[in-house]
Amino acid sequence: MENQEEIRDWVALSFVTGVGSRTALTLIDRFATPAHCFRASPQELEAAGIKRDTIEQLKSSEPFHRADQELRELEKTGGTPLVIASPQYPALLRETYDPPIVLYSYGDLHRALARPAIAIVGSRRCSTYGRNVAEMLARELAGRGVTIVSGLARGIDSAAHLGALEGRGLTVAVIGTGLDEVYPKENKKLTEKIKDQGALITEFPLGTPPLPQHFPFRNRIISGMTLGVMVVEGAERSGSLITARMAYEQGREVFAVPGNITSSKSFGPNYLIKDGAKLVQTWRDVVEEFPTEMKTTILAAEPGDKRAEQLSMDEVALSENEKRVYSKLKSDDQIHIDELIALTKLSLSELLAALLSLEMSNRIKQLPGKYFARKL
Repeated sequence: MENQEEIRDWVALSFVTGVGSRTALTLIDRFATPAHCFRASPQELEAAGIKRDTIEQLKSSEPFHRADQELRELEKTGGTPLVIASPQYPALLRETYDPPIVLYSYGDLHRALARPAIAIVGSRRCSTYGRNVAEMLARELAGRGVTIVSGLARGIDSAAHLGALEGRGLTVAVIGTGLDEVYPKENKKLTEKIKDQGALITEFPLGTPPLPQHFPFRNRIISGMTLGVMVVEGAERSGSLITARMAYEQGREVFAVPGNITSSKSFGPNYLIKDGAKLVQTWRDVVEEFPTEMKTTILAAEPGDKRAEQLSMDEVALSENEKRVYSKLKSDDQIHIDELIALTKLSLSELLAALLSLEMSNRIKQLPGKYFARKL
């Protein structure tokens, strides 16, 4: 177990200008510990290929001042630093080409990653179909003990986190900002739930804003700490395809949910399937690719016939108004409340009562803007 001084040394090394993940690991290979890196002579550092400006930084007190300030503020907010030398550091991530030497987290990352983990990513501007599928697969995987990892973005990422929470499982959000920044802002409540039912992690220090160049760095963590990446929707030049490419490079499994061939949002997953990604229709398609011991444990714990349970739920009597509303809703498209009034011929009060009852019985969901859709 590393002591506070060792943690401070690692955090200070991460603050040295010109020392990224790869350079930091090169220094550690050469000098064994961050403390020895800081104590090395300019000649030894130059011989290791370190540039003059970076050597000056290593010889200054500035990285330690920044590290002290970061650790003080982190303690106030309840955050935790996790250095690459720690046994608690994500084991799969440590194996990758350029793992961050320091992560910052809220929640219980160790508990979340004690289980098999899968990343679910996709379009920020997702379709109703994509949102429903992401939630369903995350819910069913999380309910079977699989941790869901995603990036807290709008669209598919948020749906994946919500699905995991609905499945009473664990979820990890990897963010491209400091822990004190919530991006997007509308995910503030979701962020709090994730802290309680998983973890929030980043490699960026407190106060780091959501700059575009940060998100590709975040993506390599999402793929690196999981057994595989599932892409639900993504356009031709999307971050989800970047994450999938990183997963390939890191030796991870790549999964994809097929989509409508006429939709631009389906380009990513459909392209990945043509390129050899595993086509996903159910949670079993994912678990089948797990290491044998993990797969056997999950499948052995699987309860009875889920389809029979679903049929039993569907047989529960609906009122005439509920049947009328439910028949107009779809799982792959959303309908506005005004359109439902016109289609069902119900009064607003009758429609609202039917919608509330259907939502409470977990058959439908309300989407932003007073849109509604069936749940998968």
